[in-house]
Amino acid sequence: MTASILTLNNGVEIPAIGLGVFQTPPDETVGAVISALQTGYRHIDTAAAYGNEREVGQGIRESGVSREDIFIETKVWISDYGYDETLHAFEKSAAKLGVDQIDLLILHQALPSAFDKTVGAYKALEKLLADGKVRAIGVSNFMVGHLTDLLAQTDVVPAVNQIEVHPYFQQSEVQAFNQEHGILTQAWSPIGGITSYRESAKRSFDEPVILAIGEKYGKSAAQVMLRWHIQSGIQVIPKSTKPERIAENFDVFDFELTVDEIAQIDALDTGERGGPEPEDITLETFGRPIPEA
Repeated sequence: MTASILTLNNGVEIPAIGLGVFQTPPDETVGAVISALQTGYRHIDTAAAYGNEREVGQGIRESGVSREDIFIETKVWISDYGYDETLHAFEKSAAKLGVDQIDLLILHQALPSAFDKTVGAYKALEKLLADGKVRAIGVSNFMVGHLTDLLAQTDVVPAVNQIEVHPYFQQSEVQAFNQEHGILTQAWSPIGGITSYRESAKRSFDEPVILAIGEKYGKSAAQVMLRWHIQSGIQVIPKSTKPERIAENFDVFDFELTVDEIAQIDALDTGERGGPEPEDITLETFGRPIPEA
């Protein structure tokens, strides 16, 4: 199995599907990364705030897959925003990952209450990009207003904006802005996992529309949702620690949804966010120190 490739706005290529390790305990991360890379994944998405960058690096080294064949993405946490602080955040992440260069480094959240720190952090990413320490830069959980303000104060258009996207929460306005500006939409919780472990009215995995489509193709609900993203030009990072689920999530390149089936899934949007409201992110509420390497 091989993943299709997407091209970022600076010409760097990224696999259409990667492994996410949000909330993956460090002691399970190494095995999950090895399983994914041996399955055929070539993109791993982590973050300083996840506390498992070190184990991601270990899994990469133990996988038997060459480093140059793997696309590594990580995120700077809000506690390390500010120009100098973010330059140091890169050093911490690179050391934990055991690499000299990070393929994609992004800001984990906008910090609306201290947007000057957000801008300073992004300018540090621009410096890291210019120096060749990262191959691409971007943001995560930025809404249209945040993106508009950032673009007005910086030089490099983000290569990606990683946001919550799944059939029940599609953020069409943000997606449209991303597309208009050449920013790749990257979906976290792409199969609606957040609807399973948060208090939600319904789970995406139980959605009759998705199950019916899956039955037609002999595919699971997760595979149908991932295929929906991929055909919509969205990059996805499903997470799992189970080898069979990791393999299942990657097995989405041998079928194609019809225009009508995509429309049926598009119609499932409830507009209900599962993650925290981006405007509510503050250092006082969400800030926590990121340990040194």
